[in-house]
Amino acid sequence: MHALIVFAHPDPQSLTHAVAARVAEGARAAGHSAELADLAAEGFDPRYGQADHDAYRELAPHPADVRAEQARIERAGALVLVYPVYWWSMPGLLKGWVDRVFSNNWAYATRDGRVVGQLQRLNVHLLALGGADRPSYIKHAYDVAMKTQIDHGVFDYCAACVASSTIRFDTQEPDGQAHLQAAFELGGGLFGKQAGCRAA
Repeated sequence: MHALIVFAHPDPQSLTHAVAARVAEGARAAGHSAELADLAAEGFDPRYGQADHDAYRELAPHPADVRAEQARIERAGALVLVYPVYWWSMPGLLKGWVDRVFSNNWAYATRDGRVVGQLQRLNVHLLALGGADRPSYIKHAYDVAMKTQIDHGVFDYCAACVASSTIRFDTQEPDGQAHLQAAFELGGGLFGKQAGCRAA
């Protein structure tokens, strides 16, 4: 099985980069293949422009860079998003990737006046890295808000299965070994029974 691990952070020395790499290592150790998609290093343009809007309105095909990202996802049995929490959500670069790539007539379609998700075969794992502690998220229900907008608002909408959705708290601490170990374990279990989704 093949996993696509998408992450967005400008600093190659960041915990986000290290965690994404450990997810890939865990997947490979379990006998799977893994591809790392470093959106910052690759220079992905997150701006939803006229070409994207024309594709949404079915006046033009999807832009080439969007189609390339969709092809990456189509090759994968599992999609893993690894990201730092910025303002209680994902970074703008990753959000722009979602805006452009999870497009009309690919991720979903409108049929007979209703929206139909088209990513039923896709198993998704969300791994957010939060600098704040767990009580801060619980006090203001930020964790619930994130699940509502990302898990449900994006992936349920597209009929993808969110196999796991985790926020790692206190990521500003000097020793990130616990986060790295959790990432390795996530990678190793992407396609196991514990993933909780349909077979890819």
